[in-house]
Amino acid sequence: MAFFTEELAEWAARLEPSSQDLRLAGHALEDTLAVSLAARGHRMARLAGGLPEAARWAAVGHVLDFDDLHLPSTAHISVVCVPAVLAAGGGAREYLAAAGVMARLGTALGWRHYRAGWHATCAAGAPAAAVGAGLALGLDSGGLARAICLALPAAGGVQRAFGTDTKSLQVGFAAEAGVRAARLAAAGAGSDLSALDAWLPLVGGDRANLDEDTFGPDAPAVPGGLATKIFPCCYAMQRPIGAVRALTAKRAIAAADIARITVRTPAAAVHPLIHSRPRTGLEGKFSLEYAVAAALLDRHPGFASFTDEQVTRAEAERLVGLVEVVRTQDGEGLLTGETVIEVTTADGTVHGSTLALPPGSPELPATEAEFAAKLADCGTDVPGLVAGIDWKSAAELMRASFPATDAPTQGIHHE
Repeated sequence: MAFFTEELAEWAARLEPSSQDLRLAGHALEDTLAVSLAARGHRMARLAGGLPEAARWAAVGHVLDFDDLHLPSTAHISVVCVPAVLAAGGGAREYLAAAGVMARLGTALGWRHYRAGWHATCAAGAPAAAVGAGLALGLDSGGLARAICLALPAAGGVQRAFGTDTKSLQVGFAAEAGVRAARLAAAGAGSDLSALDAWLPLVGGDRANLDEDTFGPDAPAVPGGLATKIFPCCYAMQRPIGAVRALTAKRAIAAADIARITVRTPAAAVHPLIHSRPRTGLEGKFSLEYAVAAALLDRHPGFASFTDEQVTRAEAERLVGLVEVVRTQDGEGLLTGETVIEVTTADGTVHGSTLALPPGSPELPATEAEFAAKLADCGTDVPGLVAGIDWKSAAELMRASFPATDAPTQGIHHE
């Protein structure tokens, strides 16, 4: 049997995207550009200004936590693969090869890896970025295999970073590690091709997590597809927010009338929501309690809902304090089971809502209207900038929007 590294590299080298694959790539490019442009005024654009292109673009693309997600691997695929491919001069095929490797490697890492506290986006992202950049640089399957292993020393990130600047920065580090590995492989650097097989069990992964036909000719480039976020926060918050919106769509409930809120959810579905009493906008993006409060107060939580001021507003803090979380049966994945919301008003009436699939999930894709609204939310000029954009123009747009600077990371090499 070939080493796992070789299997991934050979699949990527021979990939011939289908029309459906190419549609996914185009959607992923537009989505990633939009959420990156939405962060033009964010402090992360300044903080990451001295980093190389792939790191800089991935960090700003992820800081608002509005980018897409691959549910089987619990990994943010496009925010790693799009910047790495753009920085290396690649296009749709290179993106799809990188995204496919990330999906397969992330699935092999599995829920055990994620539940242990690793950030799968970084662990699977660095080797995947090496594949996308490597193809753009003209590497064959042997070169791609070496690039994958050269990226392994940087393949890691931790969930304790969630709610801090480190989360988006470590995603940037993963993207850049892949580009660096690809360039080293192109320059002739060698590696032990058994390294990935040795590393995988060390971080809780198992190659057996993959379906037998995942490398077959009829398999989609990205098995399972990608989830599009409708709200700018952790994907684990999309379903609770959706459940509250379904409840309030049936009957308006004044926040002042609420006496109690109960959320029943599988523990796995809220695993990354580690801030029960958030104090900052970033922490609010990883808070189940705030997800419910924001949905009740703002109806459609958007960028304005996740500022420091909004997270700590008196009405939100009161509602956060009323939320009781009942963790039911465990499972694997952020959409295991279903979310149940029960809101009890002061007169004793209980209003309930149950949701299994949030809008934007692969089984319930974002409608054209929902995606158009998302692009518009990212900036009034964004729809016109990203709609139908090609990959070369996308790289030019990112360079113009996020130019390299010397501050505050003095001394870091950049283009």
